[in-house]
Amino acid sequence: MEALITTSAADFRAALPAGGALIGLDLGTQTIGTAFADAGWRFASPGKTLRRGKFGADKELLVALIAERSVKGLVIGLPLNMDASEGPRSQASRAYARNLGVLGLPVLLWDERWSTVGAERGLIEQDMSRAKRATRIDSAAAAVILQGAIDALAGAAF
Repeated sequence: MEALITTSAADFRAALPAGGALIGLDLGTQTIGTAFADAGWRFASPGKTLRRGKFGADKELLVALIAERSVKGLVIGLPLNMDASEGPRSQASRAYARNLGVLGLPVLLWDERWSTVGAERGLIEQDMSRAKRATRIDSAAAAVILQGAIDALAGAAF
């Protein structure tokens, strides 16, 4: 069975009728920020920032995180242009999602416009130094992406 890959919160929610823990991913060119949502989809918390390598190595790291947290679905940031059109980075995220489809988990592609800005503001509000922010920005952005998705999932309840 092919994994569901969608931009619709309602379709994603329908694929997960019993809820379950979620992982959020902010795909950068050099790193992957991760975040996790509890099984009740109440809040997203930043996870690890992974050094991005070849897809096979990335997949192994993600499989370990997914197993460790009993993840039931993935939310991947979709980098849209400000006019909501898709560019090369969006296509790269879609390809990454298709490659992760082998895991058999549903994937929600979520608009990540402003996620890094929101994450940076949050880290500044915590009075975090610039150096520390640089190491945590990707996982904080993943948490912003995932929180936006779980907020929409709550609204997509039947």
